[in-house]
Amino acid sequence: MRERNTRSHFMSQLPEIVEHTLQIAWDFLQRSGEISNEDETEEFLLANIRIQMLRGERRPLLVANRAIDAFRRRPIRLVA
Repeated sequence: MRERNTRSHFMSQLPEIVEHTLQIAWDFLQRSGEISNEDETEEFLLANIRIQMLRGERRPLLVANRAIDAFRRRPIRLVA
């Protein structure tokens, strides 16, 4: 029963962890001048963070750093 309550408590904190992690990544990319399209950046970071969280990673700084790395490695679309 204790494991179930702990898991339930953690799941209720998940949106806060995602928000905090997104803010870490966003602040870093913003300070470094790497955000050109805010909507696309937010969508990319959130998707990446969610995937990591679904895979079980919960450490915000690690997740944010991985999301930043993935953002930097993503293919860049050229607009004609």
